[in-house]
Amino acid sequence: MKKISIMVPCYNEEENVEPLSEAIIAMFAKNLPQYDYEILFIDNDSTDTTRVRLRRLCENNPKIKAIFNAKNFGQFNSPYYGILQTTGDCTIPVCADFQDPIDVIPRLVAKWEEGYKIVCAVKSSSKENPIMYFLRTCYYKLIKKMSSVEQIEHFTGFGLYDKSFVQVLRDLKDPIPFIRGIVGELGFKKTEIEYTQAQRRAGKTHNNFFTLYDAAMLSFTSYTKIGLRLATFVGAGVGFISVIVAIVYLILKLIYWDRFAAGMAPLIILVCFLGALQLIFIGLMGEYILSMNKRLMNRPLVVEEERLNFDKK
Repeated sequence: MKKISIMVPCYNEEENVEPLSEAIIAMFAKNLPQYDYEILFIDNDSTDTTRVRLRRLCENNPKIKAIFNAKNFGQFNSPYYGILQTTGDCTIPVCADFQDPIDVIPRLVAKWEEGYKIVCAVKSSSKENPIMYFLRTCYYKLIKKMSSVEQIEHFTGFGLYDKSFVQVLRDLKDPIPFIRGIVGELGFKKTEIEYTQAQRRAGKTHNNFFTLYDAAMLSFTSYTKIGLRLATFVGAGVGFISVIVAIVYLILKLIYWDRFAAGMAPLIILVCFLGALQLIFIGLMGEYILSMNKRLMNRPLVVEEERLNFDKK
């Protein structure tokens, strides 16, 4: 009997973990009775009663497992590490807030049985804030055009990964993994299915400007060269223009000395413009260096505090 692993990352999801586990178990009983399963929750140091509820779930069902992180290791490391700890013939990451519909899972499995090693669930529409959905669309299209590797629009990581691809992820040893980019860059034979993203069932989203910025910069610095190339080309172009402006200004000053003798405004404007441009590109290059630095340090993805039910079959 094939085994399917459902991996659920969570942080302060006390209202969702129990209903989600019930929905997954009911789905397997109704739609996938021919498969064995495991449900792995990886908790990113929740401060509410999420862990209490996960302990209760593990006590009542040996097929439910849990990993408790020693601290919050971020929105990318914890889910990625959870995928690596699964033991099924395939792994399906699912958000704890019900935005990844459980009824899509049988469709993912059907495509897997057709021979696809990766099945990407792609949002065709969303019930989230329409402005946010529009901004995400613009971001995906921008990254896709700038990236040197394949990028999948509106793919959040929700999908199915065969155990052979999970082994690739284990061997990768990337300390700051970006699963969406890795799937496009290193993925096996894959296909896509569309779904409508639901609204969060309960609780508040943990995304804010800083987490969204982290996600954008991680994909930007990991899979594009445009930032550094832009700094080079724009810097060269502005430098050339600056030289022309300086020559023209010198000529005008020599011809019209009385008018330009006290005219420092153009020079001040030019210096401020060049200074601002330099600061922007220094910051951009700093993002690349920060990404490189994290990879060179090669710290562990997460540090576990405790794991439950891993000794049970």
